Amino acid sequence: MPEPDKSIGQKILSFFVKEGEPGVATGTPPAPSSAATPRPAPAPVTTPPVTPSEAVDAKFAEHLANVLAQSNPPGPDYFEFRETLRSLSNLGLSEEKQFQAAWASFKALGGPADINTLTSTANGYIAALNKDRDGFGKSVEAALTERVGGLQTEQKRLQSENEALAKQLVEIQKQIDTNKNRLTAIEGDINEQSAKITQNRQNYESTFAHFLNQIKDDIGKMTQYLK
Repeated sequence: MPEPDKSIGQKILSFFVKEGEPGVATGTPPAPSSAATPRPAPAPVTTPPVTPSEAVDAKFAEHLANVLAQSNPPGPDYFEFRETLRSLSNLGLSEEKQFQAAWASFKALGGPADINTLTSTANGYIAALNKDRDGFGKSVEAALTERVGGLQTEQKRLQSENEALAKQLVEIQKQIDTNKNRLTAIEGDINEQSAKITQNRQNYESTFAHFLNQIKDDIGKMTQYLK
């Protein structure tokens, strides 16, 4: 039964994933345990063919096989029966005959004669898988909270900052438009005031010249006429 050169985990893995056959997905994230080289997929005679939506991930397959190995009780049980069943898969027997022959061989090799032993141990493995799935689900939720939750918090913060900056930009643009209008008005005022000042200067200079010329003219006449 158990091969001396294989661990129980590797033997159990071989019940679910056969080497050299396509169908094993390798692009999904790794399982928490160490991963083996991806092995292609579908299972023995009693397992339906693998579809793309049911593709087996090699890393998760090895992890689950190790979970089952840790739950394997001493003595022959469901997996020893399944190993016997697999050895009959190439004999051309019907599924019913394969199960009956495997059951007879299992009992002849020292397995319990009560069918409940097989179903109870198989249900025990299902319970172990469900427990591991619950733990995996919790670890996924924790990872989502830690990684995705932090990113979502940053996302909301940046969105709020962008909204505030957008409002600031609107206010800044309003101020720029107001300043432009005022600059246009100032330019007109400058031209107007410059023209007025220039004109006042010219008026002053002409008036100054008039007064100066009058006085100079009087001085000349006084010099001329009053000797």
